[in-house]
Amino acid sequence: MNDDQLLRYSRQIMLPALEYEGQQQLLNSRVLIIGMGGLGAPVSMYLAAAGVGHMVIVDFDVVDLSNLQRQIIHTTQTIGQPKTDSAWTALNAINPDIRIDPINQMLEGDELLEQVKQADVVVDASDNFSTRFALNKVCRATATPLVSGAAIRMEGQVSVFSGQPGDPCYRCLYPEEGQVGDSCSENGVLAPVVGIIGSIQATEAIKVLTGMGSTLVGKLMILDALHMQWRTLKLKPDPRCPVCNGENS
Repeated sequence: MNDDQLLRYSRQIMLPALEYEGQQQLLNSRVLIIGMGGLGAPVSMYLAAAGVGHMVIVDFDVVDLSNLQRQIIHTTQTIGQPKTDSAWTALNAINPDIRIDPINQMLEGDELLEQVKQADVVVDASDNFSTRFALNKVCRATATPLVSGAAIRMEGQVSVFSGQPGDPCYRCLYPEEGQVGDSCSENGVLAPVVGIIGSIQATEAIKVLTGMGSTLVGKLMILDALHMQWRTLKLKPDPRCPVCNGENS
């Protein structure tokens, strides 16, 4: 770490749970973020600011006026641009010393597998069940930690899936059959709610990368922002889960 980096990250380095060694771990880390929308915006901005050395950001959509209410990484000036390009510009302005690789397409099959294999942590900031299930399956197969988040209306949830035998996966929480899911375009979402959930995802990703504290592995945090109430549920592996048991689903 050079002098500029020591100054940039000084407030984190002061933390007894992190210190110099933890900051160096962040600088040496690679994080894959799927989705540059409402969740991906705060996740990527906080991870860039915190000094994650290599970030791969994935999205296949373009910036729309309706995104700007909650997707704070984008601006009026970037409407019509690919979200990955818009996000790259913002993240590079926050921290030009880190590497940011934009992928402006949907990752599937071998391409998804290759990116997950290279990542130290995967952050699921997507907005649909099909992507979540696909990510979960690949992360489980490669034993890559997965930080999962979702938000709709004034509700949100966060969990961490270790990818290790004996710990639950996303498929243990939700059966794949019959999951359609709500969307923000149909149900709306309060802007700060995605910020809250995304910030927690970023925090959990940093903890996984550095070994700080305890993570949300085996737990599901649920937010009711309308009444500002939190619940934390314990998650257990589903003995019938086809992903955990290595079956095709």
